[in-house]
Amino acid sequence: MSEMLDVVIIGGGLVGGLTALLLAQGGVQATVLDAAPILDEAKVLAVANPRVLALSHATLHLLKTVGVWDKVARHMPYTGMQVWNKNGYGEIMFGHESAVWPTAEQWLGSMVEPSILNLAIQEQMLQQVQDYRTQVKVIRVEQILQGWKIQLADGTQLQAKLVIGADGANSFVREQALIGLDVLDYQQAAISCAIKTVQPHVHVARQIFLPTGPLAYLPMASLNAAEQGYWQSIVWTLPDDYAEEYSQLDDTQFKHLLTQASHHMLGEVLEVTSRAQFPLKARSAQLYVKPGLALVGDAAHVIHPLAGQGVNIGCLDAAVLCDVLLHDLQRGVWAHEQTLQRYAHRRKGQNEAMMHSMSAIGSIEATEFSPFIWARNFGLQQVNQSALLKDAFMAQASGLQALHGTRYAA
Repeated sequence: MSEMLDVVIIGGGLVGGLTALLLAQGGVQATVLDAAPILDEAKVLAVANPRVLALSHATLHLLKTVGVWDKVARHMPYTGMQVWNKNGYGEIMFGHESAVWPTAEQWLGSMVEPSILNLAIQEQMLQQVQDYRTQVKVIRVEQILQGWKIQLADGTQLQAKLVIGADGANSFVREQALIGLDVLDYQQAAISCAIKTVQPHVHVARQIFLPTGPLAYLPMASLNAAEQGYWQSIVWTLPDDYAEEYSQLDDTQFKHLLTQASHHMLGEVLEVTSRAQFPLKARSAQLYVKPGLALVGDAAHVIHPLAGQGVNIGCLDAAVLCDVLLHDLQRGVWAHEQTLQRYAHRRKGQNEAMMHSMSAIGSIEATEFSPFIWARNFGLQQVNQSALLKDAFMAQASGLQALHGTRYAA
């Protein structure tokens, strides 16, 4: 049996990697167990991922703090967000269009392919994390008197005072810790793909609410410089039966359908690549922490993709957890139960409020009940006409408020 480690992070993706890098910056070296292999940079950069992550100001700030953002090879900033109803007059426009590459001060955030972000995170971990292990399979996580024992498929056994589960929606750590999961099945699926349109996106993220669910056009970087500005990643939320039907269409039929459904918001859809379909379910771990164990990111919560906030609240989990751990370390305490409970208290309520608000918005937008339709449209118009309300929405969406009071406040 090996020595007792201070912290083992299971999961080396965005949230797990960010947690390890924030701890390393604070003088704590974590052992990171990553199921993924070392990425081939040339292969990753040569392929455009059809999905993008909408990174908020807070997430960008955290990535810059740990030196990851400078390693992101490809991204597409957005300076505006437009949201409207197909069957109504309500519309909101945040920010503005930008026909040229915007300055950083103009960004509302940036769209990054997960593969590109994972490459940057991994490169920084290889430089900053002393015990970063790839292609590792964890087969058992067991509570012991002084912490947790982790058994690997190759027979290796580790002991840790603190285990951080950052291993995704189907978290093995959560399962092994016997933490229950509340699941809300939306009876919906999302179709994602990359599309090229006749008109450029001018750095604006767009979302139209259709009777079947929201359709989002998210600006993405192109591998071809001549086509830069004309490619979008889409997320189309649909009832399960519609999603199944639309997924069976050939590319020509799907392009025509998408052009019509979007009300030609960027003209005709010219190309479509890499269509995929995935079910939509909200998930919330009943506990974020146990003695000597904490869950972060999708291991703790999965929300509706309506506002694209899932990845951002996961990064906020990492920041708050690292802040409370490093704060107590300065007092000679490590991973005390009260410290972990402070993390859970600060994050669980906020995350569940976000989850329920996204569910409620989705329900209201899908309704055909006339009073709700009127209220929905009237509400959008009132927000759009009020600079104060728009600023409040943008401040919330930036995520920066959640960093107030931490060492990572921007």
